[in-house]
Amino acid sequence: MRRDALVTQGLTVEVLFLILPNTLLQDWAGPAEAFRIANQAQALQGHPAPFRLRFAGPEAQARSSVGALISGLEPLPRQLNKNSWVVLSGMPGTCLDLNEAAVKASIAWLRTQQESLLRQTEGRRLITICAGALLAAHAGLLRGLRVTTHHQHMDELQQAAPQCCLVANRVFVQDGPVSSSAGITTGIDLALHLISQHCGPALAAQVAQTMVVAMRRGLGDPELSAFLHHRNHLHAAVHRVQDAVSQNPQASWDLSRMAEVAHTSPRHLSRLFAQHAGVAPLHYLRRIRLATAELALQSGQSVTRAAESAGFSSDTQLRRAWLEFGRPESPSSARQSSH
Repeated sequence: MRRDALVTQGLTVEVLFLILPNTLLQDWAGPAEAFRIANQAQALQGHPAPFRLRFAGPEAQARSSVGALISGLEPLPRQLNKNSWVVLSGMPGTCLDLNEAAVKASIAWLRTQQESLLRQTEGRRLITICAGALLAAHAGLLRGLRVTTHHQHMDELQQAAPQCCLVANRVFVQDGPVSSSAGITTGIDLALHLISQHCGPALAAQVAQTMVVAMRRGLGDPELSAFLHHRNHLHAAVHRVQDAVSQNPQASWDLSRMAEVAHTSPRHLSRLFAQHAGVAPLHYLRRIRLATAELALQSGQSVTRAAESAGFSSDTQLRRAWLEFGRPESPSSARQSSH
């Protein structure tokens, strides 16, 4: 398993947002909305909610950076449940005020959870947004890990956690049980990435579409999943077709059936795909089927079974798509490398 891979797939994740006085509202509200929309999308498909949102703090209420009062906060739990993600957000200012009572209490609580948060076997994860990484640093949670934060806090973070590896000019970074983002809107980018890992890239693309945001990566980050390509547009009919194909790639799709989903003619659908997605509908279908087959091969399925589950009519058709999209070696080699 990759070091940044999640171990909670298929389980409900408890997402605990740590809310401090003067917290930056957008830091945590944006990711919270992404998780809520993921729940909503799953409910519409008859699936249970993948995320349970909780909001806790050292005080029962906290006034946000823009003056809104957040009340009814839970007390910080003595013990984290399994499959819990803790989200730390930032606060305005050039540096973290370590003399503030709520900051002291939060760092002390994080120290009590250190072993629990850094143990990857129970599905726990620490998520930092902007200056939230400073709370983690002062609690001793970032030693030996690659992390990022807002550019204004880079030096401060390095001083607080000299044994961590700071990564600049990145939207977000994942290393082991810790995921960190640069700040404010990048918290949404990180939330979408975590949704993609936990629930699949098709759902993450759906959430991004609903939020009208692009799926971003930083310099040097891995290539986007095929399920996320060609989705940075706002055309509802094209998104409907892409959602339908991604959720059921093995169906007997052709241009006419796709056009029925879009409620338009096949010719007009081709024009819409070219204009908004930058690709032909059947080309998009082959790309999704290839990505589905690759996932099946990586899970140990045979080439024949992978082709069938992805909607290819034969092994030969899968191999043709493999060559068309420039995949290295062959489908059988992809299966062997997964063992």
